[in-house]
Amino acid sequence: MSTCRALSIMPDTEEYLEIAGGCRLEGEIPISGAKNACLPIMAAALLANGISHIDNVPRLRDVFTLADVLRSLGAKVDWTGEHSLAVDASDVPCLEPDPDLVRKMRASVLVLGPLLARFGRCHLALPGGCSLGKRPIDLHLAGMERLGALTEENHEMVSVVLASGSRPVGNTVQLSFPSVGATENILMASALAEGTTIIENAAREPEIVDLADFLSAMGAIIVGAGESTITVAGARELRPARHRVIPDRIEAGTYMVATAMTAGKVSLTDVRADHLTATIEYLSATGCRITTEPDRITIEAPDVLRPVDVRTMPYPGFSTDIQPPCMSLMTKAAGESLFVEKIFERRFLASDELKRMGADIRVLDNCALVAGGFRLKGCEVNAPDIRAAAALIIAGLWADGTTRLRGLNHLYRGYEQPVRKLAALGAAIGENHPVILSRSEATGA
Repeated sequence: MSTCRALSIMPDTEEYLEIAGGCRLEGEIPISGAKNACLPIMAAALLANGISHIDNVPRLRDVFTLADVLRSLGAKVDWTGEHSLAVDASDVPCLEPDPDLVRKMRASVLVLGPLLARFGRCHLALPGGCSLGKRPIDLHLAGMERLGALTEENHEMVSVVLASGSRPVGNTVQLSFPSVGATENILMASALAEGTTIIENAAREPEIVDLADFLSAMGAIIVGAGESTITVAGARELRPARHRVIPDRIEAGTYMVATAMTAGKVSLTDVRADHLTATIEYLSATGCRITTEPDRITIEAPDVLRPVDVRTMPYPGFSTDIQPPCMSLMTKAAGESLFVEKIFERRFLASDELKRMGADIRVLDNCALVAGGFRLKGCEVNAPDIRAAAALIIAGLWADGTTRLRGLNHLYRGYEQPVRKLAALGAAIGENHPVILSRSEATGA
């Protein structure tokens, strides 16, 4: 095991991490529940009159924020265990969630479909989140219109109201792009629709399947989740249900990349290898040895990595969320690697911070060329989004000297206890975060 020790952090006026480079990650860590599966499932609980129970919930800032969004509608959201939530949607008197909460996180838009389906209307501030480029909700709104809603949007708010009747009307919805969020919203709205809805060019991510499994437990009839065409036979009523959230494939992939960066050997538990096929193939191509068992993945990395190109695509292609950590990884590989980003036009934000550490990265439009093979230098960097935060930690684990990472609000939105998990693997990492927590975070409510 590594002999690196955790750093002693001196007081400061804002939260940050310090990472001492040069440690080899070794050991075993559990993978948390998937944030991107948990959030739509929490929203879907609004579809039923009663209490739904959600297990394997990660304690993340985004989860706390969406819990507060649901509370602002009148729902009751309570922790019933360390990683279990109860969502009581028996009484939802408000159909316009708190605008300040909605603007914190793009996933707040996921209440749109459930509110329209159950109550016939929703008024929503335009959601916020990471600045990854143009992320309009036009596909969400177009889907609601196909289900019988009238929509009105200005620069601050959007209103969605059923044109007639008390239920959406089933229809064929053809998505111009397999948007995960739009697929989820249409799936939830159509679960209570009158008639059958067919979603074409639907997103195929495991998180879509997990949401469909929860909706099915509530009484929905869904065929084809995980495929490009999903058929939903609308139910007149849904009932509360209990569901366990799938493991977080992005968190798992991130720790696999971190292990590769440090020439380490780590076993991930509570994980689904079948959700990580593209990541496993990529890391194997760099020279890593990866073995899989039920609920476990072990990765052992060599000292010298091969450069491998990356082209992000909708699932089952290579995930855009793993691309920034892999860009960090390729600064170590001897040679050039090409990154082509096909999902978000601003997914290369980590590159400027990596260049501050000495990385040779040239960006042109949606392509980036990384010339690797020399060691980065620790310095002060700032995380511009969730996945860039992880990428910069990974860079710091290998860099010479100490890296100080600021902008941690992004990190804690997407990763549960990252410092504790990395320290358990031998990373020399310490945190200082005198940040004022939300009521939910501070009380665990």
